[in-house]
Order: sequence, then C-alpha cells, then structure tokens
Amino acid sequence: MEKINVAVIFGGCSSEYKVSLESACGVILNLNRDKYEPVLIGITREGEWFYFTGDVDEIKNDTWFTGKNCMRAILSPDRKAHKLLVFHKEDGVDTVPVDVAFPVLHGKWGEDGTVQGLIELAGIPLAGCGVLSSALCMDKDRAHKLVEAAGVCVPKARVFGMQAKITEGGREIKDFAKETGYPLFVKPVKAGSSFGVTKVGEAACLKEAVELAFLYDDQIIVEENIDGFEVGCAVLGKETLTVGEVDEIELSGGFFDFTEKYTLKTSAIHVPARISAQKAKELKETAKVIYRTLGCAGFARVDMFLTPEGKIVFNEVNTIPGFTEHSRYPGMMKAAGYSFGEILEKIITLALEGI
Repeated sequence: MEKINVAVIFGGCSSEYKVSLESACGVILNLNRDKYEPVLIGITREGEWFYFTGDVDEIKNDTWFTGKNCMRAILSPDRKAHKLLVFHKEDGVDTVPVDVAFPVLHGKWGEDGTVQGLIELAGIPLAGCGVLSSALCMDKDRAHKLVEAAGVCVPKARVFGMQAKITEGGREIKDFAKETGYPLFVKPVKAGSSFGVTKVGEAACLKEAVELAFLYDDQIIVEENIDGFEVGCAVLGKETLTVGEVDEIELSGGFFDFTEKYTLKTSAIHVPARISAQKAKELKETAKVIYRTLGCAGFARVDMFLTPEGKIVFNEVNTIPGFTEHSRYPGMMKAAGYSFGEILEKIITLALEGI
C-alpha cells in the first residue's frame, strides 16, 4: 500500500518555537512508518519556510536549518495541487505530494488560525482545529465570552488595550484590579505556554506585570484568581468525541508557569485526577460543551479550574497542545488506553475523512 504523506509543520516565529520542536519530535517518532511518510516542513524564528530531510535529532537540538538537509519551500495554495513546492538553487522547483497537513506549532502565527488558513486555502486535509476555532481559542477574551454564553462559569476578567496603559498612569487597570482583589492574573490576550503571564499578589507589582504582558500582545486581560486547582481534559474527534482521563496539576506555590509546564520542578501532574468518578464525569461533559462551543475539531486540550466547593470554571483551550512523550495530552489519552501512535492515527484519519 502506498504511504500517506503527512506534512509535519514545526518551529514558527513565535515565543513558543522551542516547544514546537519538542512536540514535533514526539509526533515524528510516533508516526506509524508502515503507513505514513513524514514530510517535514520547518519554519525558522524569522518565518522562513524549509523542506527538511535530515535526522530528527537535528530538530531536537535546533540545528535542523543549518546544514545541507534544508531547501526553501512553501505549500502551494493551488487547491488542485496538494503539494509542497521545493526551491532548488540550480534545478528550479521540485514538488512533494502532501496528503494531510499536521501543524505542530504553538502560539501566534501557528496555533491562531493563520497557518490553518493557508492549509485550508490549499484544500489540503487539516489535522486539528480549523481557522475559526483556532483563532477563537487563542483569544482568551472571546473564548470566555462564548463559553459563558453556553452556560459554563468563567473567571471575572476585563481586557485592556495599549491606550489604557498610558491613560492617567493606567488608572483604569488599577481600578479594575482593586475591584477584583488580589491575587489576580495579568495575561496577554493571545499567547500560550504562560508567556507574559504573571500572578500578581499586590498592587505594587501590577505595573511590572502589565508591562510584561504587553510584550507579547497589544491587548492584555486582567483576571481574577480562582481558588482550587487546574484540571485538564484531552478531547479527540468532532461529532463523536473521545475524552481521555482527567488530569490534575498539583502546585507547591505560584502558578503553572512556563518553567513548571516543561520541567515540573516543584509541581506534579496526577493522571487520573484525585477526584471522585462523578466529578470526573462532570468535567468531561463540561469539556465537551466547551470544545463544541468553540468549534473545535480533531483534537484539543480543555483546561479548567475546580474550586474547593466543586465548582467548574473554564480556563482555556489549547488547540495544539504539547505532543512530547511527557506532555499532558498524550498522558491523559494513555491513561484512557490509547498509545501515542493510536492518537496520531485517529487524528490523521479524522482529517482525511473530513469528519
């Protein structure tokens, strides 16, 4: 049987570039090579596209773009082509067939609907969420508003633009923070992996947190702190949904920031979560509501908070969650009985069937 060419797109010009490399390695190494042929497309930090034919270790150590195994390339936008255009310095343009595109990109210009738009324009089957759902899930404010309209609790929050930072010394931001109470969170509206996020314990630290968040986006969101702990649900599918076991993040202090997410230095992840079967069922059903409300398809990780009183509060949806061997999404699915390879098989099959 002829192999299916899977375009694995990695890197990207976002703050989560290195995270993408790790996730891409996880996907590439767990693809069933008897059935799938990876077509590796790397995007540098500067936004240059390359067709990469080297070893996975070169992606892992971020040297993939430095040797002879790279040629400039771009997906053809021609809906009848379904090809990667590869540009040779001397021999002109070559083409590589693409049967399905699997973007393994995190953050802006990769997880926010931009690359998804290119893939959909080209008529290539897309593994994962489409343009609209990707854009909505990246925008914390709009995602919260839609989910709240669907009947799910969300944190009290307010969005501020750059003008609010300079008007009367940020008075409007300060007033909302005072009204909300400390501790609270200051976040970029559109960013991932907790880049630019600060848990602010007192008014004196607010200005610095606001400045940091604005480094990552032109809008920030000031959000109330939710007592309790964070839980997550790995969701797979579109019409018929499969949900992995609920996981639980145990923190020793602070919040689940970038360092903790990728090193677990002082925190731990429990799969399954240390909650009752009834509460786990409720969380899974809530995750399905959120997933469908935001138009997700293929796969996504739905993150929520569980308060001491047992109340479920929406946090965010990651439309391209981490895909390393130790990432939460494959961990939750593994606890539900699905291997890494089986997860990828299901995601790619969904894309090819257009379901």
